[in-house]
Amino acid sequence: MEDIVVINHLTKRFGNITAIDNLSINLPKGKIIGLLGPNGSGKTTLLKIISNLSMQYEGEVLINGLKPGIETKKIVAYLADCNFLTDSWTVEDAVIYFRDFFSDFDEQKARDLIDKLGIRINQKIKTLSKGTKEKVHLILILSRNAELYIFDEPIAGVDPAARDLIFKLILENYNKNGTILVSTHLILEAETVFDYAFFLNNGKLAIYDTVENIKNKTGKSLDQLFREIYRYD
Repeated sequence: MEDIVVINHLTKRFGNITAIDNLSINLPKGKIIGLLGPNGSGKTTLLKIISNLSMQYEGEVLINGLKPGIETKKIVAYLADCNFLTDSWTVEDAVIYFRDFFSDFDEQKARDLIDKLGIRINQKIKTLSKGTKEKVHLILILSRNAELYIFDEPIAGVDPAARDLIFKLILENYNKNGTILVSTHLILEAETVFDYAFFLNNGKLAIYDTVENIKNKTGKSLDQLFREIYRYD
């Protein structure tokens, strides 16, 4: 099986703090992969490195055989855990921006999803509710025909009904030839959709395997393992 991400001995430091500690891992193409760990475990740092938003590190990172850079940005769609749209824009402005900036962006798909979810195309971003903003962000990312989709805590801070909708949107609308990498600490809601999962603990790899193998070997769900690995005594 080919790998979309190959990481060898990756270390990332912020002064005296080691956020990623000698991490080596390969992520296969065409799978849904969970990146699990509590806040401060190195999840967002790792995703930013893969997405070429953090460029100073030790070790090797390859995306489809390429070092993170301009070429990999063309095949990686990254949904950060923060608002990346300008408040003064309308939803229409955001669609046009993505159309002009990403050659793999499917404008009609974006417009269809916006209409399906009852979002007003001419409404300004700053007037949208938190939940609607997250839906717009998600629609824009999913309307790219990317080879690697990265979602950083896509269900954090939203109600259970919205979590279900977010996962439904992701599973129904991503490029099925692509790979999904999802970072979350809300394991119970997410683990049923993962093919593979890996746990980071203080920047180090704690567990990595198919979800089926993890459950068979440990006799525990991902949520139970999460609580065990990150137990506070």
